[in-house]
Amino acid sequence: MAKRIFLFLLTNIAVIAVIQVILSVFNVQPYLTPYGLNYQSLLIFAAIVGFSGSIFSLFISKWVAKRTYSIELISNARTPEEVFLETTVRRLAESAGIGMPEVGIYNSPEANAFATGWNRNNALVAVSSGLLDSMTKDEIEGVLAHEISHVANGDMVTMMLLQGVVNTFVVFFARIAAYAVQGFLNRGRDDGGQIGGFAYYITAIIFEVFFGILASIITMWFSRHREFRADAGSAKLAGSNKMIAALKKLKKLSALPTDNRGKSLNTMKISDKPSRFFALFSSHPPLDKRIAALQQGL
Repeated sequence: MAKRIFLFLLTNIAVIAVIQVILSVFNVQPYLTPYGLNYQSLLIFAAIVGFSGSIFSLFISKWVAKRTYSIELISNARTPEEVFLETTVRRLAESAGIGMPEVGIYNSPEANAFATGWNRNNALVAVSSGLLDSMTKDEIEGVLAHEISHVANGDMVTMMLLQGVVNTFVVFFARIAAYAVQGFLNRGRDDGGQIGGFAYYITAIIFEVFFGILASIITMWFSRHREFRADAGSAKLAGSNKMIAALKKLKKLSALPTDNRGKSLNTMKISDKPSRFFALFSSHPPLDKRIAALQQGL
């Protein structure tokens, strides 16, 4: 827990520092003036804030994943299991036309795997011990092909760009809404009221949370769409039968406990348990729909 808190604080401090440097370099003027909002400055500010966190998170994603999950990288494969993982990932990466990713194993009863990294030639593919213990080699190959497809499709970068755009509009409209609310509350005052200060920023944060929840519907829709593409990519690399078998096995294993470490990496896993009540906020489609899509050759 202490390590997680330290990583969280370190990441946020670094993001704030990066934002401050960028604002200084580009000489971004204050967007809140005595005469109202400077929309140009506000949009630049929102874009810097929105993209800084996403870009920074992308570049440190491998570092965070390795420490969050205590991943043991395979450098010199010793066991038959490690040899199989390394050779399979190498073959799939060559077939997909990408650089050889780092390959690692993390200890977790959850049957899962994920890929992350800042570009398609500098990625990490990690599998859980639970997946290795519960799946056949063909099923594991289907899972690995799915993760390699994520890398080959550039899904990590695309998610970063989408999240940056979404964050930009969330910050932009949250501050406009906060300005409008304060203007409404100050209406009728003899001095016109003062807009800004602690109350304004608290109101802006409240709107950011609200707009952020709504905006996550967009990012989660893309995440679900991306899973179908990775499944199709796996079918091309390893064969549809192997991917279908892997998904069916994941469905059987759905009762296993969920690994809640590194929730920010959930969208990069092969499987996540979608909520029946909040389907719009699920990062993965239902397994039955993914299996049906592969069976229909979609």
